[in-house]
Amino acid sequence: MARVLAIDYGLKRTGLAVTDELQIFAFGLQTVATHDLERFLKTYVVENGIAGIVVGEPKRLNNEPTDATAAINLFVTKLGKLFPEIPVYRIDERFTSSMASKAILASGIKKQERRNKALVDEVSATIILQSWLEQKELRNGNTR
Repeated sequence: MARVLAIDYGLKRTGLAVTDELQIFAFGLQTVATHDLERFLKTYVVENGIAGIVVGEPKRLNNEPTDATAAINLFVTKLGKLFPEIPVYRIDERFTSSMASKAILASGIKKQERRNKALVDEVSATIILQSWLEQKELRNGNTR
């Protein structure tokens, strides 16, 4: 199996996470300035044999699109053109930033470091990817 990459797309910064080769665990990768994202992905995807890309899809509580939805739709279209052979999956990312902030707080990271929004974006991407992995297991009927 090959790795799956998750993207928590933002207008300024984009958090990234990746699975292990067996697609069991999600790991934070890094946060990239969004204007550098395409260049980063072109290199990373080729060098690491990415088999799929998961993109977080923000939604409001009532399931309506958010202000960021249009930008993410354009980005997903661009991904399809850049990597036509790699499937792109979308997953609801509601509450991931809040969950990431709580996870960072619970980890004992110092207050100054917790203010690092790039860390929140990376942890959010990790949560998005782990959620996708768990849903994939359920879809496949696998339990551990």
